[in-house]
Amino acid sequence: MGSGNFLQVVAKNFDVLALPLVTLVYPLYASIKAIETKSSTDDQQWLTYWVLYSMITLFELTFAKVLELFPIWPYAKLIFSCWLVLPHFNGAAYVYRHFIRPVYMNPQRATSTIWYMPRKKDVFSKPDDILTAAEKYIEEHGTEAFERLMTKAQREERPRHNNSYMIFDDDYIY
Repeated sequence: MGSGNFLQVVAKNFDVLALPLVTLVYPLYASIKAIETKSSTDDQQWLTYWVLYSMITLFELTFAKVLELFPIWPYAKLIFSCWLVLPHFNGAAYVYRHFIRPVYMNPQRATSTIWYMPRKKDVFSKPDDILTAAEKYIEEHGTEAFERLMTKAQREERPRHNNSYMIFDDDYIY
């Protein structure tokens, strides 16, 4: 009877017991193991995981009251954490490569695509689009200033190089 009660408690609190093992204990062990190897691939995998773990923790701290309304959140976090941690899935590398790195590499493009919401009409009934803004800028500052602005924007879009070393190598494979 005592073992039956114990198994019921474990089953009811599986997320509470498994989450620290998946999100902290195994990643700590794997990170220490990665530090001791000469390979930089596993170092990057676990550094990427810790960046994502920090972001998840900040998300949870910020939206704690909202997340309390969703009883499935701990289980969803457990499944997502398993996907990030388990080497078979390599989820941390996937999330970093497809979501975090593009924002970090070009923050202006990412914020403009995320936060820019054009207005339908302004005070003078002109559409709020890029052509109208460009025409207005040319009227106020002239075509030479506009061309300098475009040249500067194109220079900022190029990858940043320091001699032959590129800050982030696009060909790096996890």
